Amino acid sequence: MVTGALAISPLQFAEREITAGADDEYASLANEINQILQDERLDGALAGVSIREAETGEKIYDHFGDTRLVPASNTKLITAAAAFETLGEDYRFTTEIHTDGAVKGKMLKGNLYLKGKGDPTLLQEDFEEFAQELKSQGIQKIKGDLIGDDTWYDDVRLSEDITWQDEIYYYGAQVSALTASPNEDYDAGSLIVEVNPGDSAGIEPKVSLSPKTDYVTIVNRAKTVAADQPKTVAISREHGTNQIVVEGNIPVEGSRTREWIAVDEPSGYALDLFENALLAEGIEWAGKHTLEMGETPDDSTLLVEHESMTLAELSIPFMKLSNNGHGEVLAKEMGRAVKGEGSWEAGLEVMEDVAGTLGVNTDTILLRDGSGMSHVNLMPVNEISQLLFGVQSRPWYGSYLNSLPVAADAERFVGGTLRNRMKETAAQQNVKAKTGTLTAVSALSGYATTKDGKPLIFSIIINNDLASVTPIEDAIATAIAESGKEQ
Repeated sequence: MVTGALAISPLQFAEREITAGADDEYASLANEINQILQDERLDGALAGVSIREAETGEKIYDHFGDTRLVPASNTKLITAAAAFETLGEDYRFTTEIHTDGAVKGKMLKGNLYLKGKGDPTLLQEDFEEFAQELKSQGIQKIKGDLIGDDTWYDDVRLSEDITWQDEIYYYGAQVSALTASPNEDYDAGSLIVEVNPGDSAGIEPKVSLSPKTDYVTIVNRAKTVAADQPKTVAISREHGTNQIVVEGNIPVEGSRTREWIAVDEPSGYALDLFENALLAEGIEWAGKHTLEMGETPDDSTLLVEHESMTLAELSIPFMKLSNNGHGEVLAKEMGRAVKGEGSWEAGLEVMEDVAGTLGVNTDTILLRDGSGMSHVNLMPVNEISQLLFGVQSRPWYGSYLNSLPVAADAERFVGGTLRNRMKETAAQQNVKAKTGTLTAVSALSGYATTKDGKPLIFSIIINNDLASVTPIEDAIATAIAESGKEQ
């Protein structure tokens, strides 16, 4: 170990190099960021910071800019760029209903196929509309089976670095070409479990599901307790099953507890919602029928085709709310569209190829998923800031920029994950940036305009932190917004 007067930390070395090389125009900003990076919450952590001029791409600040770091959901910056580039702003997912039979009078004699093609936005009301459309075609009875087709993608449900702890919750939900979402956040493959207290202490709490489905089983081990008792309710799903377990205590007249739980095998979940919608519409089966998975025959007849919102519209919940499922679906969809294979492997190749065309040195990045959930993804901040420079020249840049969270904008689908950050600062309504959070990982990358109207690009990634470091990111972003001379 080096000791004494010659000892110098990597942070100190980086500071001296940056400050000495900083352009006069940005020297004050560099000095301020150097001071921010002295925060004791970074002790033992590693922070990468890269800042560029948005108009020229020139780097004006670089702190461990070429060190590969885990980017968390900043990975979505590449996913979104690649999706806009390869699929297009107006791209829509489709869902189809086919039959291998024919309608005779009021009866469909043949199987009914629900063919999913990746749409993560299907809601219960969409399945109800499918049933209404079939009824409008004169179908009142079905003599056949109900078959779900999820073969548009491969059958690998989880990216390789998802943990068993994550996969039971919405943010680690399984990916299927046939799936459903519980509400307009579009957390595909999940449902909402709500627990309310019973009418008196000593009885079971009331548990409800949204949407209603028999695809999962509720195991209610919880109790309603006296009003002065603490609430300890926990909701989880037993690994490898669709048994949702409710445990703990909930006080009489206490507030509800809600959890977004991912289902096991979401294709069956979507199929169950479709069957429920058919029955609710009065469409019955003639005799017994089964619900099963299969492949739609090539010579089948298309009865209904449904289109999702556009990719530009989907990018709002995807990026503003940092929807992991959308990142993974888009990865597989890009693989299917470009390489004819709806897999992570194919999709990640497309993402890397597009990143390369935007000036990213792909030899120094490692992509393992489309959402950033993996702790094995690696990117230097200089490459993220280069990506954000490169996308500005693309015709879809307006939609890309519009998808980023806006600092301190209270509107959920505008401010997104930044709606409660950087309030009453120069960054408010100014900074537009993607957040990223994993255990011991935090990131913020995007755009900010200085006081004298100069647009800058920044990327901040902090790894190995044991404290809350988002205030440090906010301080850097705010320093950028406050830099320059007032016009």
